[in-house]
Amino acid sequence: MRYQFKHQTIASLIAVILFAQAAILPCRAQVVSTSSASVKNQPATETDWSKLLVESTIKRYLTAESLKGWGYAKSLYLYGQYLVYLRTKGRRLLDHLKAWVDLHVDDKGTINRPINALDYMLPGNLLLILYKETKQEKYKLAADNIRKVFDTYPRTKDGGFWHANTKSREWQLWADGVFMSLPFLVRYGKMFGDSAYANDEAAKQLLIYASHLSDPQTGLLFHAYDESGQTAWSNTPTHHSHYFWCRAIGWFGMTLIEVLDLLPKNHPKRGQLIALVQQLAKAFEKYQDPKTGLWYQVVDKGDMPGDWLETSSSCMYTYMLWMGVKRGYISKHYRDVALKGYKGVLTKLSVGQDGLTNLIDICEGTNVGDLDYYFNRKRNVNDFHGLGAFLIMNEQLRTTTGGSAPPQLDWSAN
Repeated sequence: MRYQFKHQTIASLIAVILFAQAAILPCRAQVVSTSSASVKNQPATETDWSKLLVESTIKRYLTAESLKGWGYAKSLYLYGQYLVYLRTKGRRLLDHLKAWVDLHVDDKGTINRPINALDYMLPGNLLLILYKETKQEKYKLAADNIRKVFDTYPRTKDGGFWHANTKSREWQLWADGVFMSLPFLVRYGKMFGDSAYANDEAAKQLLIYASHLSDPQTGLLFHAYDESGQTAWSNTPTHHSHYFWCRAIGWFGMTLIEVLDLLPKNHPKRGQLIALVQQLAKAFEKYQDPKTGLWYQVVDKGDMPGDWLETSSSCMYTYMLWMGVKRGYISKHYRDVALKGYKGVLTKLSVGQDGLTNLIDICEGTNVGDLDYYFNRKRNVNDFHGLGAFLIMNEQLRTTTGGSAPPQLDWSAN
């Protein structure tokens, strides 16, 4: 009888273990599944997605020449590549970044295109990185040249930076523009003793933009504002555009985190900026797709047939929520919202037959438009907007699958 009882107990334990494994394995498979056709050789969640994505991208663009063009999307990706370099110390990643910058900056620090739009300021972050890494004077001189543009850059009547110093963008504020310009400005200020101006200007710009773009009903931000009202999309009493385009809001949310990281704790505008993080966090939770954890191309139109779940913005929202909790700006319950978003983003990743990663459903570069315009934007694979946003997000959230904590970025000159 004792032997029979023992035998039955062991059999029961084995059955429980097998049942538990059967319950766990589908969950792991779901994390790394993809919305595209099924792909062989899917890595487990423990895969270092950042490293694999960077290695895949370098293989696709073996030389910096193949990435030529001083633009924000490429430099966003290269900034993400630098974050991976900081953790992995793979020197090739830094060399690849440096080779790209050197295509556009000569020995006197002259950049080979005019800085006549906020978009062309974002690569300045790479100049700061390379000056810190190499101490080569040309990178500081080039960063100085971008910094000087702020002194005479055109503004709206209440002081907001135009999206570009061109006829087609005059008097316009786009939510995208804050990320193009302000993280560089506060980092430059930190490195070169210019924080008194840089911090005040960055806080001022964020609040001006928010005053024109915030929607009190949804908590979201409209894509753009035209003070002149001369564009078709701004022909309203408030002069803002009509729709909540996902990535524009994502740029703004990430900027809040990056600026607050360097803004002094006693800065008089700090509380107002944190309130904006809280406003966006509440809206992000409200409009998160409950099934996938992702967010829609037009954030509040997910019930319309033409709308679709977009990857780059989902990375940005997840990053803002995660960092907001980490920094204590928002309630800890948003951690679960961020983790749901992260799980959703991972379903957009896969490894192809060639062994290279693919990140899908990334909206192409986008202007201000009507609803059909946003719905019909191309859904790109491996677009730099999405690759960069993913790396920035993943270097923080990979810790949730057993990764090590990301290195702390130091923006001092030393």
